Amino acid sequence: MEENLTPRQAEIVRLVRSQGFASVDSLALQFDVTTQTIRRDINRLSEQGLLRRIHGGVEPPVNPNNITYKARRVLNLDAKNAIAQAVADSIPNGATLAFSIGTTPEIVATALRKHEKLKVFTNNMNVAIAALWNASSQVTISGGRLRHGDLDVLGSSAESFFKNYKFDIGVFGVAGVDGDGTLLDFTEDEAEARQAILANCRQSYLVLDHSKFGRLAHVRAGFLADVTKIFCEKKPPASILSLIDTSPAELVVCTQEPAK
Repeated sequence: MEENLTPRQAEIVRLVRSQGFASVDSLALQFDVTTQTIRRDINRLSEQGLLRRIHGGVEPPVNPNNITYKARRVLNLDAKNAIAQAVADSIPNGATLAFSIGTTPEIVATALRKHEKLKVFTNNMNVAIAALWNASSQVTISGGRLRHGDLDVLGSSAESFFKNYKFDIGVFGVAGVDGDGTLLDFTEDEAEARQAILANCRQSYLVLDHSKFGRLAHVRAGFLADVTKIFCEKKPPASILSLIDTSPAELVVCTQEPAK
């Protein structure tokens, strides 16, 4: 797995995405480092697809909704690791699990390496490989054509795959959560595969870091109230929190280890 971003680099990403642009000089002043140091940070963040280097500064990537899988892996990694550990602590040995696509579900699968005799079903190669590091796990993957970049199988074959089983727990993420609690995705196939998991599991675990609240996407993929547990590294905005409080869903706020 790729090395995590430094706290400064993660904050640079957050600032630029919220402001739309930041100059090298302003970043150097804000973080009390040299412009050469900031340029090295910008180069690394640009290489990973998290930001786009331009003359005099940096801006969000041209199409931020389609950041590469490699780049998404390192974005908010401390939060994702905290979420993954909390999910792993709640999964018993011998469980039958369905995993959706996404970097956070992959990190959850990695956190299950010490569990015994899990049965893992997924439509994502990254999740399958992470689960295979556990020698006692049995891993089954959907057949079909792999999508470039994310290495997943979508469409009718993935939906049929998940409908063939009854899972103890389904683990999935989303592209974003709207203010009314609607779960959002970027494509219909992603949403339908996730819905197939939700319809065929006894418990459903939604795993997402705080950046997903208010993130825009256009395909409906259910509601927060549809899931059993919501795992996040910090409390969501007040409007979302009130929706959770009046729903059957349980919020699990995951303790985040301090950055080293």
